[in-house]
Amino acid sequence: MGIETLERDLVGCRVCPRLVTWREQAGHHKRVAYHDWEYWAKPVPGFGDPRARLLIVGLAPAAHGANRTGRMFTGDRSGDWLFRALHRTGFASQPEAVARGDGLVLAGAFVSAIVRCAPPDNKPIPAEKENCRGWLEAELDLLRDVEVIVPLGGMAYAQVLRILHGRQVSVPKPRPRFAHGLEVDLRPSGPMLIASYHPSQQNTFTGRLTEVMLDEVFERARALLDWP
Repeated sequence: MGIETLERDLVGCRVCPRLVTWREQAGHHKRVAYHDWEYWAKPVPGFGDPRARLLIVGLAPAAHGANRTGRMFTGDRSGDWLFRALHRTGFASQPEAVARGDGLVLAGAFVSAIVRCAPPDNKPIPAEKENCRGWLEAELDLLRDVEVIVPLGGMAYAQVLRILHGRQVSVPKPRPRFAHGLEVDLRPSGPMLIASYHPSQQNTFTGRLTEVMLDEVFERARALLDWP
């Protein structure tokens, strides 16, 4: 299976009834600012460089962000923060991500999530996370060059560790508690993990996460990869 085949299969997924209903309702009951948009309202595939050495894993599409545009972290304020940081650290061709086809190209990086449909209140339930697990597993199978993973937020961090443990990666016991900037060295059986707060408005508006803090995470990833 290649990336294009995986994306085609993922976009047709209707396994989780609650998420199918929510994503489609969001596409029908549009925000006024986006009244002229035709919402994507389907599962959102990951995107980026197929030879990525850096994998960024978020939580799920936002109802009026990626669920509208069809591209991860595109069209919302979380994405604004993420792609500005990736641009400043050399992984993205531009700081803006507004729509598919806007010219954004990632170099050496791939952006994904643990859940592919927009969940109510941005809170997927455990069964939905488990149902989506196979999509991230399939991406990991295809992204054979990944050396560093940056999970954004505690839920993404926990799920990434579960997946890696299931792939026979030697994960420490007890598992290190999530913290911004935490590094978990899973080499040689797995990648390096650098945990980060999610660039949600809850974190950025309160100052819990600053642009400097987010830049430092990707600067560290760049240093570990010896990125030119």
